[in-house]
Amino acid sequence: MRGGTEDRDIPALWTEVLATARRTASEGLVVGTSGNVSARLGDMILITPSGIPYHRLGPGDVTAVDLDGRQVLGSLTPTSELPLHLAVYRATDAAAVVHTHAVHATAVSTLVEEVPLVHYMAGALGGPVRVAPYALYGSEELAAGALRALDGRTGCLLANHGMLTYGAGLEQAYDRTAQLEWMCRVWLTAAAVPGRTPALLTPEQLAAATGKLRGYGQRG
Repeated sequence: MRGGTEDRDIPALWTEVLATARRTASEGLVVGTSGNVSARLGDMILITPSGIPYHRLGPGDVTAVDLDGRQVLGSLTPTSELPLHLAVYRATDAAAVVHTHAVHATAVSTLVEEVPLVHYMAGALGGPVRVAPYALYGSEELAAGALRALDGRTGCLLANHGMLTYGAGLEQAYDRTAQLEWMCRVWLTAAAVPGRTPALLTPEQLAAATGKLRGYGQRG
């Protein structure tokens, strides 16, 4: 599993995992030791440990498992949401996973079964974002429900719990987390205006925006 370049890459990727985890805390997406972050390196998953504030973790706290969940690096117990992360890595091409308890996303997860199409950035997540049914945290049931909600998507809400996104790297996974939380906040804000109902995009409008988003940004 390990050797050569992969051994040299572990410290750099762990630093990135910790930076992303700390960012979720500093930007208010988690409270205390809630939420978790992971990244894949070959057949190894570097993942935040359970119950330790992110600011207390350092280079010597590398925690990693294989795709079967067996610990291969470190002595700290991996996050209780390890089944959730492993399920995503086994079923998708994810290189990074971010799970948070963001306020607006969690609130929306208690109200709807799908995030209303209030903004075209839903296209960046593959389409209307679904809400996985409630299941006990850390359970295989939660992981299975999340995978169903993620079908064709790169993010989902977890009912009465929070949200999860994945990407080709930690930066993309985090960006999707931030975009999803923002969309949830926009819908809650608009829906709270008395006597008014938020206007939503049609499937056709979303499809057009999704196509345009594929060419967004710098080229080359």
